Amino acid sequence: MPAHQDQYVGPRDLTRWSSPVGRFLVRCVRPLARWIGPHAALLLLIAVGGGVAAALTAASAEVYESVVERNGVAALDQPALDLAVSLREDWFNAFITGYTNIGGPIGMPVLAISIMVLLAVRRRSWTPVILLPAAAFGSLLMTVAGKDAIGRLRPPIGLAVPPYESSPSFPSGHSLNAIVIAGIVAYLLVVRQNRRRARGITIIVAILFAVTMGLSRVYLGHHWLTDVLVAWTLGIAWLAVVITAHRLFLTFRLHRAVLRETRA
Repeated sequence: MPAHQDQYVGPRDLTRWSSPVGRFLVRCVRPLARWIGPHAALLLLIAVGGGVAAALTAASAEVYESVVERNGVAALDQPALDLAVSLREDWFNAFITGYTNIGGPIGMPVLAISIMVLLAVRRRSWTPVILLPAAAFGSLLMTVAGKDAIGRLRPPIGLAVPPYESSPSFPSGHSLNAIVIAGIVAYLLVVRQNRRRARGITIIVAILFAVTMGLSRVYLGHHWLTDVLVAWTLGIAWLAVVITAHRLFLTFRLHRAVLRETRA
């Protein structure tokens, strides 16, 4: 695999860390990468990050519940649900139900695996095989941790569109998984796209998918709006962890390649 592969997003070099925090992170992780290698370091960083993310999700769930109770953040929820109910039509309900199934426990894994295989085969690269499952697994851990921590009830069944769901409402797994999978796929695509327009379209499509998937959950009455908003926040945070881990991998892979050339 060439050392420069996936290194650039347009003119930006992902192995250059301009912020003090980024440079500090590189200094901290460099000994680990030298010891076990860039690939193993990437996997270890994502594994540790996933565990930390799940723990923080459980902790943030408790904080979220407290804030909702004290400051009335959930005042957003009932008006949003009432608006969704007022907009419903039978044909649109069926369409949105079919669409939201794409982000479900069957549709999303099938979609993610299909994209992973396509990207891996076309690029002859293991990067999609590592990043996509890692991102998806972390998203799943965060969803389970959040639901177990609060056990928040979903909107009343009388205001929901069947088929009904019985698992805890917070956070929205569809919304969290959608933003993580769409985000990591967009990242994998833009690092190979040379045209700014192509990168812009890719990012817009990913955002639209994540946003519409989340809003579909509110429209169908399967989640409160705050379940979706917090899921988006958690998903963005987890994406930042995975992408940062990959940037560190690219940095240390480049360092190793330069070191080999110097020694040769």
